[in-house]
Amino acid sequence: MKRRDFLASSLGLVAAGTLIGAPTRARADTLADIKARKKVLIAVDLGSPPFGMTDATMQPIGADVESARLLAEHLGYPLEIVEVTSPNRVAFLLTGKADLVMASFSVTEERKKVIDFSDPYGVIQSVVAAPKDVAIKGVADIVGKRVGTTRGSTNDKEVTAQAVGADIVRYDDDSTLVTALVSGQVGIMASSPQIMAAVNPRIPANPLEVKFVLKTNPYAVGIRKGDDALRAAVNEWVHANLKNRKLDEIYKRYNGVALPEEMLK
Repeated sequence: MKRRDFLASSLGLVAAGTLIGAPTRARADTLADIKARKKVLIAVDLGSPPFGMTDATMQPIGADVESARLLAEHLGYPLEIVEVTSPNRVAFLLTGKADLVMASFSVTEERKKVIDFSDPYGVIQSVVAAPKDVAIKGVADIVGKRVGTTRGSTNDKEVTAQAVGADIVRYDDDSTLVTALVSGQVGIMASSPQIMAAVNPRIPANPLEVKFVLKTNPYAVGIRKGDDALRAAVNEWVHANLKNRKLDEIYKRYNGVALPEEMLK
């Protein structure tokens, strides 16, 4: 055998051996894990009113909290809420700290590269809001101005991409953003109408109003890639509870408006 052929043959054997001996990633089956554990771990951001928050007795409440309870009931297991913030939602899912994420989790192409989503069960707008006497009509009007947003959120991504030159002030969660707006640390926000609704009762003399919409996003349940059985079960829950309007009832209770009618058909 020529030396060149010998080397090629040897390298081929080494490569084959490497592939045979290399560990293969197990196919995700979180639904089986849930059944074995007899409990479902759902990550919720409790610093994001009205989707997740705590009441006067420090018990979790909000649209995503109630939706998570409804999903756990559908799956047939008790719910354990895993508290997350906007920046660590994907990390908690990928590291197995949670089985699912329900935290006003907007579906984006960037996130879809690393995780899967269920079909949408709600919608959320990214808006720029400020007091009535602040003249803002579009993106150009916030360039050079301080704009508060929640770090790692879709709102952060949209305002950063669209308002190049704005002074973006990023807060670690929605509750901190609300406090900053109420205390006057920042006067303009890039967030959701729901956050504006949480701010305005606390500043009745000079409430915020929506100046323009950055984007309207559907939100869904975050699921690890390859978790096909769990994704199918969650999608079954989504469609059944949109059709029977239970998800619409929850959404209206906390957001004050109904889901788009086309979602409920």
